[in-house]
Amino acid sequence: MCFDVQTNRVSTDFAIFLLSVEFMYLDLASLTSVRQFVQRYKAKGLPLHVLVNNAGVMLVPERRTEDGFELHFGLNYLGHFLLTNLLLDVLKKSGKPGKCSRIVIMSSATHYGGRLTLDDLQGRMCYSAHGAYAQSKLALLLFSYHLQDQLWVRGDPVTVNAVDPGMVDTALYDNLSSPAQLAKKPFAKLLFRTPAEGASTAIYAAAASELEGIGGLYLYNGRKTESSALSYNERLQSKLWKESCALVGLQ
Repeated sequence: MCFDVQTNRVSTDFAIFLLSVEFMYLDLASLTSVRQFVQRYKAKGLPLHVLVNNAGVMLVPERRTEDGFELHFGLNYLGHFLLTNLLLDVLKKSGKPGKCSRIVIMSSATHYGGRLTLDDLQGRMCYSAHGAYAQSKLALLLFSYHLQDQLWVRGDPVTVNAVDPGMVDTALYDNLSSPAQLAKKPFAKLLFRTPAEGASTAIYAAAASELEGIGGLYLYNGRKTESSALSYNERLQSKLWKESCALVGLQ
């Protein structure tokens, strides 16, 4: 039974969808886990039409991944960087003109305050949880734009768009200080989105027909938005790409 929002009428037509879901383990804070996941996925011989890079941590105390990277940079950015690059061949084969495969990268408005120090990406000189988080989200945008440029040059049927889900009431805020968490509670229901609402922009980027063949966007609330001026710096994009390849062991 369906409700038509245009006519305000209830339809008695039924639609049945059969969906098969399979969960596969992946730890984005481990480059070994990323590589093992990609091997297992490719062994299944399945196509890949949509890749949503959505995992992340926020404002955690200074910690390192098993590979020695600062946690925000290692998990939020480098894990997704390696995962996406290792799956690119499958994404390219799965797409075709008029029906491109899509990569959706989760960034954040926090990137506007982000700075990228190429000689101290791990924050060893002076660690700041907020600065590390903002840097990881800026890095994701630099990666998104640079990857899309590469795909366009080669004519590959894959698009890349970055999205900002807004402030979403999830466990990401658990690392706020106790006073900050208390201050957040009265406003959460008024100002914060639910997880379902937060996912809407990513789903739009992954499925909207009007975005077919369109990439290199930064989307907020389903609309194209300008990201920070720094994120469009092609020289910085290229330098970060080369440094990232070296860090994760890509040619």
